[in-house]
Amino acid sequence: MDDLTSTPPRNLWRQHDFRLLLGGRLVSQLGDQLQSLALPLLVVALTGSSTQAGIVLGLQTIAYLVFGLVAGALADRWDRKTTMIWCEIGRGTLTATVPITAACGVLGMPQLYAIAVLNGVLSVLFGAASSSALPNIVTRTDLSKALAAIGAMSNTLRIVGASLAGLAYALGRMVPFAFNAVSFLALRAIRTDFQRERTTATATPRDLLAGIGHGLSWLWRKPVIRTLALLDAGDSLRYGAGYLLIIMLAQHLHANPTQVGIVFTGAAIGALLGSLLAPALTRRFPLGALSITMLWAEALTFPFYALAPTWWLLLIVTFAESVVSPIYNVALDTYRLSVTPDALRGRVTSAIDTLTSGAAAIGTMAGGALITLLGAPALTLVLAGWLTFLALTATLSKTVRTATATD
Repeated sequence: MDDLTSTPPRNLWRQHDFRLLLGGRLVSQLGDQLQSLALPLLVVALTGSSTQAGIVLGLQTIAYLVFGLVAGALADRWDRKTTMIWCEIGRGTLTATVPITAACGVLGMPQLYAIAVLNGVLSVLFGAASSSALPNIVTRTDLSKALAAIGAMSNTLRIVGASLAGLAYALGRMVPFAFNAVSFLALRAIRTDFQRERTTATATPRDLLAGIGHGLSWLWRKPVIRTLALLDAGDSLRYGAGYLLIIMLAQHLHANPTQVGIVFTGAAIGALLGSLLAPALTRRFPLGALSITMLWAEALTFPFYALAPTWWLLLIVTFAESVVSPIYNVALDTYRLSVTPDALRGRVTSAIDTLTSGAAAIGTMAGGALITLLGAPALTLVLAGWLTFLALTATLSKTVRTATATD
């Protein structure tokens, strides 16, 4: 824990480097949102196949799962600031090829498949370096505020991003890709070093495997982080299935596409509120109490998805359920980043992200089959039971109950 800065606190928003880091992340996130809508629409326009569009989106998730652990090891070994800059340049170059080849009349599916995979790899590497760098940008006392601010701004962008993405695509199929290219090339003029020390920049595959093993071994020896990571993976399994489930429940209530979008906007607004409340609540309540509260709140709220008789009541449920998760996530991320040595942050963060992302991907794939097999209302109750099991597990775990920010 002694590798975090401990200088006297300043107003977070007056810290030049944090503002640059936050601004760069938000611009890149907006570019990602524009492209995430434009890419499948472009594939459908080129091929008329929703299956091909799904494959393109799936390739980015597969890249994350396959490359996640390696990305964390590289983020700890390479200079993080330089890594982030080159990832931005690489992603910008890749996305810039879309409008260029389209203008030349040679845009095709092999190129879009390659862009999906390579963008996924660079995004994973960028994320590992970025999340590992934050504790070196802000002071220890500002870490929870910084995480909450990033969450709040990110959720605000979620609220308006879908509309902006649709508008950009309506202006022209290539507009979102052109924007993304510009956003990725906005290099950050941050003065602070993104890490305190690192090993040699080059590494053999054996070195990388040894580094990954060292990170996983450290993680396994930390019972609080390990236990909460496993509980998060279980929650992510439900989250992956829940996205499609909410869509199907809204359609059963005869909600049109606009109303379905409003339902998910309600979730984003709830998450925004949770992010705003997070700094005060994480200072007041122990980490374990926040974890148990979040899981019980989700378990008790989830059955109301099946009981909501109208789409606007479904909106209220999504709002209510989405408030608690950001509060817990800020508390957990603050704790994890605080206790993890700087030289291991990339590997530990990537290992946890790979675990939770993999669980969410499994939930997404299984969700469709289970909806067909059981029906949406029945699956809602099954997932509520799963959340109850996770909440009971957390409540009965002494490791979770006694977890505090000073463990």
